[in-house]
Amino acid sequence: MADIPGFIAVETGNDNDLPLAIAWVLPDGRIKHTLIQPDDDWLDDEFNELNGYSMEELHSFGASPLDVIRELESDHFNATLFTAGVSADEAALGRLFDTYGIDPFVELAPADSLYPDLTVGEWSRARNELFGEMGLEPLRPEHEVEVMLRLHERLGDI
Repeated sequence: MADIPGFIAVETGNDNDLPLAIAWVLPDGRIKHTLIQPDDDWLDDEFNELNGYSMEELHSFGASPLDVIRELESDHFNATLFTAGVSADEAALGRLFDTYGIDPFVELAPADSLYPDLTVGEWSRARNELFGEMGLEPLRPEHEVEVMLRLHERLGDI
């Protein structure tokens, strides 16, 4: 099996950098996914949009931001990770790292850059079609990573 690219996706609240959940693919093709416990500094006095999650659910089932960083470091230190939404994922990851004053140790790149032979928009169209075929939701990071991985397989690079 050829090397599997490091795909990553972060689910955010409406303010676009409040990380709620994260998923990434491991080198063996398995997907790691967790909810994220929001740091108190991330939440303001106003109602935060939590995409249907409750604060209790995030605190009970989520990993601490520091644990997420440690897991990501263990799996992808100094790696380039590929995402369908570079700017949103960079903002959300930036919030994780900034909370602890840590410099990011991963770089994000657009997933479609892995396929230079595709025309502009072709990867996005294929991605959207695959979401429909698989009955998955694009806003859920574990679904996003699954679709990017399956699309990579379809494009013949695995």
